[in-house]
Order: sequence, then C-alpha cells, then structure tokens
Amino acid sequence: MRRGLFPAIGGKIRRVEFPESRYRPILMSPAPSLWDSSLVGRSVLGIDRIAKRVLIRLDDDFQIVLQPKMAGLTLVADPPTLEHIRLVIHLENAHCERILYWDRRGLGTAHIWSADQCDRFLGPSVLGPDALKIDAKEFHQRYGKLKRPVKPALLDQRLVAGVGNLYASEILHRAAIDPRTLCLRISKPKWHRIHQIMQQVLLDAIDNEGSTLSDGTYRNAINGEGGFQHFHLVYARDGQICTSCRSGTIRRIVQSQRSTFFCPECQKRG
Repeated sequence: MRRGLFPAIGGKIRRVEFPESRYRPILMSPAPSLWDSSLVGRSVLGIDRIAKRVLIRLDDDFQIVLQPKMAGLTLVADPPTLEHIRLVIHLENAHCERILYWDRRGLGTAHIWSADQCDRFLGPSVLGPDALKIDAKEFHQRYGKLKRPVKPALLDQRLVAGVGNLYASEILHRAAIDPRTLCLRISKPKWHRIHQIMQQVLLDAIDNEGSTLSDGTYRNAINGEGGFQHFHLVYARDGQICTSCRSGTIRRIVQSQRSTFFCPECQKRG
C-alpha cells in the first residue's frame, strides 16, 4: 500500500471529499468538516509506514494516518465499488490525481496527527519494533519466555509490529513450528529461524504486492490483484494435501478468535 501511493509524492492537496455512504462510518479525527481547512494547500512530502498503517507525510509536520485493518484499501485508481469510498484527497502537480481510502466493512481509521500524536499513539509505548527492522537477538528476547502459543503471540503488535494473521500461519509453516507451541518451549536457534523466515516472507509478500484472497477484497493501489496468494502453503488450504511434505493434510483451527492453518506432519508438536 505504501509503495502504491508513491505517485502522490510532490503533489499539493487541492480539496478533500467525503462521499456519502450508507455503510458503517470509519473512525476519523478530526471531524470531517475540519479536514478541508486542515489540508488544502499542503504538499505531500513522502509516504511512510508504521506497522500496518500508511502515513502521508505533509509539509507542516502533520501526517494523514490511514489504518486499513481487514477490508480497507488505499488507491490512486478507480476503486472496486463507488459506495464504499470513505475519503478522497484530490491532488494537483502529482503523478496521480487523487488518493482514495476505500473500506467495505468500515473497520478502518483515518486521522490527521502531528508528530507528537504519532509518537503517542504509534510509538514504542504502544507498538513493538517493526518486523522488518528488529534483529534476531531482540526478537528472541521478546518472545522466548512467554507462556503463550506462538501463533497468537506473533499477532501481538505490542511485541513486534507488522505481522498479520495470514502471514503468521505461513511463517510458522515454513519454520516447521506447530502454531500451538508455547513460546518458552521453542529453542533459541528456532526463534532465530522464525525471525529469518518472518522477514523473508514479508519481503516476498511486499514484492508480490500482497495477497488477494477468494473474496477479492484486497487490491493494490491501481485496483489490481496482489500476487503472493500464489505462494501460500497453508493459508485457506484446509482439507488439501500439504505441498511441502506431500503426506499431511492442512488443518484449520481457531486461536484467539482467528483462523490458523498448519500441516500436522510438517509442524509436529514437540
């Protein structure tokens, strides 16, 4: 999502629009009536990311912070549907005419925050180190003594920020770790392996522009499909033969109210 908004860099905000929608409104601050006066005339200096949020960095020390959650999209092209557009930022002098925030389920958020607010709401007191920046030593220190199953622990953004549910299943499969294993039961070398695989999976997913599942909800910035779903080994493949070992059958279980997929043969409980 971040890379897809790069065409907006250098543009100036011309106006802000909130199309009418009969669907659940997203959480916003400040009130929509204040966005136009806060943003018109501001230039887009850069597009950043903190954990699973996109930050549009402006020239006045403020940032537009978009949190897509489960069904939100940031777009520079026409959206999948018109009725789910929540926010349109019209630009001039950019390589795109607008930035859209689209959200089918209304679970996402949109804020205009100062640098101090970003630190207060997204800083180290709230979120752990980024999954692509943390080193193996600190990664092990943060998880190694926890009496929690490893899969839900990987989703705890306070420990390490940036790993989502789909990718946690894929990471643990590639690391041959049963998702129900307690963190403190995993050896230090295996934590180092999980760390290495985590970063490689996330980088591969970014290079392939994310995963578009069967519901088609996720789209990239130009309303095209991602490509990493073609490399999934376990996610949403329950009942199918494991392509890694060719003998196990992928299972689906629920952990902390989220679906977990794994192969009992590849990921034996130790």
